[in-house]
Amino acid sequence: MLKNYLKIAWRNLLRNRVFSAINIIGLAVGMAACILIMLFVTYENSFDGIHQKNIYRLDEVQKFPGMVAPQNVALSMFPMGPTLVKEYPEIRSFVRVRPFEKAPLTYGNKKIIVPQMLWADSSFLQLFDYKLIKGDKASILKNPGSVVLTEERARAFFGNDDPIGKTLVVYDSDTTHFKVTGVLENTPKNSHLQFDGLFSFNTFAKADFMNNWGGNWLVTYLELADNADVASLEKKFPAFLKKHIKNEGWKFYELFLQPLRDVHANSTNITHDYLNFHKFDRTYTYIFSVIALIVLLIACINFMNLSTAKSAGRAKEVGIRKSVGAERTQLSFQFIGESILLSFISLFFALVLVKLFLPYVNDLSQRSLELSLFSNPLLLLLFFAFAVGIGILSGIYPAFFLSSFQPVKVLKGVLEAGRAKGSFRNVLVIGQFTGAVFLIIATAFVVKQLQYMQQQDPGFTREQVMVIPLNALTNPKYDALKQELLNSPLITAVTGSQQRLGNNLHQTGVRFHGDGPVREMATSQVIVDPDYLTLYKIPILYGRNFTKDSQTDNGKAYIINETLAKELLKDQPKATMQSLIGRNFGFGGLDALGRIVGIAKDFNFNSLHHKIETLCIFNQKDWGYSELSVRINGKSAPAAVAHVQSVWKKIAPDQPFDYTFLDEHFAELYRADGQVSEIVGILASLAILISCLGLFGLASFSAERRVKEIGIRKVLGASVGGIVALLSRDFLKLVLAAILIASPIAWYAIHTWLQDFAYRITIDWWVFALAGALAILIALLTVSYQSIRAALTNPVKSLRSE
Repeated sequence: MLKNYLKIAWRNLLRNRVFSAINIIGLAVGMAACILIMLFVTYENSFDGIHQKNIYRLDEVQKFPGMVAPQNVALSMFPMGPTLVKEYPEIRSFVRVRPFEKAPLTYGNKKIIVPQMLWADSSFLQLFDYKLIKGDKASILKNPGSVVLTEERARAFFGNDDPIGKTLVVYDSDTTHFKVTGVLENTPKNSHLQFDGLFSFNTFAKADFMNNWGGNWLVTYLELADNADVASLEKKFPAFLKKHIKNEGWKFYELFLQPLRDVHANSTNITHDYLNFHKFDRTYTYIFSVIALIVLLIACINFMNLSTAKSAGRAKEVGIRKSVGAERTQLSFQFIGESILLSFISLFFALVLVKLFLPYVNDLSQRSLELSLFSNPLLLLLFFAFAVGIGILSGIYPAFFLSSFQPVKVLKGVLEAGRAKGSFRNVLVIGQFTGAVFLIIATAFVVKQLQYMQQQDPGFTREQVMVIPLNALTNPKYDALKQELLNSPLITAVTGSQQRLGNNLHQTGVRFHGDGPVREMATSQVIVDPDYLTLYKIPILYGRNFTKDSQTDNGKAYIINETLAKELLKDQPKATMQSLIGRNFGFGGLDALGRIVGIAKDFNFNSLHHKIETLCIFNQKDWGYSELSVRINGKSAPAAVAHVQSVWKKIAPDQPFDYTFLDEHFAELYRADGQVSEIVGILASLAILISCLGLFGLASFSAERRVKEIGIRKVLGASVGGIVALLSRDFLKLVLAAILIASPIAWYAIHTWLQDFAYRITIDWWVFALAGALAILIALLTVSYQSIRAALTNPVKSLRSE
């Protein structure tokens, strides 16, 4: 019997090639989209899954006076880890880490810039389960001057030689020699911590650091007991802060614990999060999953619609089989079996599509997704179950519908499917296009918001600016580098700073001497050379720019932004910004000597996800800079870059040359938004494609069913346009209904999504109108082909059988 069912199913597929192809293509595309999203979601959920201990990251809420809003930060204080372990028995151990980005390391004649090194406590490999290839976990970071390298970096320095015991030098300085004490497996890509090696923290950490309450410059991880009550522990933290942070400073902090598995995907509201590889919003993984299921559901709806629409072609088969004793259950199983067969055929093509497009998806998502079918039996079983489930879902309604035919009626040629069946198909078509229109609208607004962020004037000019890291050896050569670069017409400006625009700038405590009592507050700050605002073309609204007179400005002059000026004047409603010029202002005890010399126009020094914070810009040459900014002549960019490199090699020949363009750095800030935009757009396109396939099939069936009606109408004088309108009208009504349903749902979803952006677009009505017009146009083009074809058919052929 099973063999007979398969034979009938195969013959039916071949007999209805067009409908079978539409079903297979639609299901294959829907399955492929679902599988790719499943791979992405599985990968995202696997982050930090190798670690077995009950690990939490210790984060802070900083709420200093003067801040626009409290900030969640992925930073903590040096004494917190050991003190928490000492005072709370539910905390078993701790580890502190600090990034050391782009470390130039030397071994003999080899000088390599290592992208990411970490300073780490000796407990790092006892807390985390990164695999150690050589060395002893308990001791490899115990002694000062120890370094552990990943296998890839060890091979880069030492080839096939044993690296243990060999010495690396940082900055070619005799005081920073590091002995290799271990080798790790390369860091997994699904780890939020990415590093090429570990330096022992105690190389520079001193005993008096334990008194450094208030300095936030590292990340602390805690291991909690398995039965620890996290909520109860967090309630103890205010008392802990009050005990150790003196002079009321504890009031400006809160502490909270973040599970390790949440760090990668649940940290979008956490700033200063420098150690979080491919940080991504978990909400988007849920959104992608829902959209992929919508696409798959649309494909299943196609199958249901086309199967029930073609029911007349199989009515006599059902009638004959019932008349010779076939039970309804048997017929239902047969039709569901045909659906499962079609599902397996679709799955085969879906896997082919996944293999073809996986490299593109990896490039788009910057992930390392893999489809390892034959090495993972569980995955094969999952796909088998997936195909069976889709087959049952798609075929269960058509199976019960077809098996319900009464043999007496169908053998007499009377088939009354009833208005209910046609109405149900209409509901399914409306559901299809509701999903498709929703995704069109969502894609339009996502792209619009991304373009807004990328094209919005940030308040400074970031194009054609090279940023070059400086270190302990190149910093003393800053003046020579700057002067030599400015001697060329290829270079238009040079400046230095301690932080880069496009990041969360560090905050510091400041004091302001106004008309009333001295105000103490916190503000973002950046230390720059006198040409900083000139290079970035940041306008001065009041006062003046920095001068190059070290006696006048160096260490004494401050330029503040509008937001900080408004904060300083909030208790003086009648005072003007101009009145702030010359007021004493400063940090670290320098407020008596420092003064405000200018007020700069607000600019977005961070991404548009965040509101503009208060900011002071400080000119202090003696403290050095962490990077060099060089504005080049854009018309001769290749020559300018080559010139900067030649000047670097001339003045700092022993130091590797490394640079990036600032606009590329800002593009990276919006990388995740761009990924969301593309993925939603692709899924929307697939939803439209599958919906149109279904509409094409139904239009074909409608034209075929009404072929004699069309012939009669043509004989009686009906025009081609009139017949096309007749056949298209019913489908366009369904699309219009879908637009009316999808629009309010899309408005609510987009409105909610936009709340995550400090600067956002307005929800314009014309986008909905445009999306609706596009859906109607696509549907009309899809239906019109079959309608025109039917209208052009010779009526003699249509009526001959009569």
